[in-house]
Amino acid sequence: RFLQETPVSPLARFMPLLALLLPLTAQADPSTPPAADSLAIDEPGGVPAGYTLKWSDEFNTPGLPDAALWTYDTRANKHGWANHELQYYSDARPENARVEDGSLIIEARKEDLSSKPDWGGQHYSSARLLSKNTYEYGYVEVRAQLPCGLGVWPAIWQLPAKAHMEWPEDGEIDIMEYVGWDKDVIYHTVHTGAYNHVKGTQKGILKAMPDVCGQWHTYSLLWTPDEIKEGIDGRFYYRFRNEGTGKPAWPFDQAHMLILNLAVGGDFGGKTGVDDSTMPWQFKIDYVRVYQK
Repeated sequence: RFLQETPVSPLARFMPLLALLLPLTAQADPSTPPAADSLAIDEPGGVPAGYTLKWSDEFNTPGLPDAALWTYDTRANKHGWANHELQYYSDARPENARVEDGSLIIEARKEDLSSKPDWGGQHYSSARLLSKNTYEYGYVEVRAQLPCGLGVWPAIWQLPAKAHMEWPEDGEIDIMEYVGWDKDVIYHTVHTGAYNHVKGTQKGILKAMPDVCGQWHTYSLLWTPDEIKEGIDGRFYYRFRNEGTGKPAWPFDQAHMLILNLAVGGDFGGKTGVDDSTMPWQFKIDYVRVYQK
């Protein structure tokens, strides 16, 4: 899902982020108290004391997403997206991204958009939205409903807000990832130069969430200079600490943008195939809120 499609390292163009699940450092198990230094935690979440709202989108105005807040990532449609994903990401097309009944709906459809000049032969359409507002350190909360079905791969995540980033050296924070073939699990992960799936060293957890698709939940991130915490419904379940050893382990000291997307298939999302009979899929977002001290 990496944003920059012309990176320095050729590995970055074809990264099945989280496709190699076995090396994950920790798995959340609510029945077993985590060790003090474990990635898996269970702590109260919510907006921290002393933080105020910096920006938000409540998605209350019907139509296309607010152009003052969001733009569309379409840069890799012609030559294909990373992770061998199957979708064409559209630009300002209400069939794929619209505000309706108080929610943003990102919709993946079975269709060929061959009339588009950047069409790359895809047989599915969807959307990938990038926030125009950026932030460095803060608390993010997103209330969302995930689609169900084999092949779905919705994500709430973020990357550095720079034109030419290098993956994984510049870092990636995955607040929430979900895949239809692993239907009772939410993935929390970060990627850095030292900790990434290419090396088999990525740091993440699998949080058990029975029947999570089709239900509304809040997904959150607390990002400070010292650590990253991620959670669901007002509790934090994942922690990644700043080791103090420099950029390879902690590149998270620069402004990021938020990304909302619904991918179709790919090395991770399509591990057991894509069930077209369950389409169209709708990834619904009730609100996005960013707080800072």
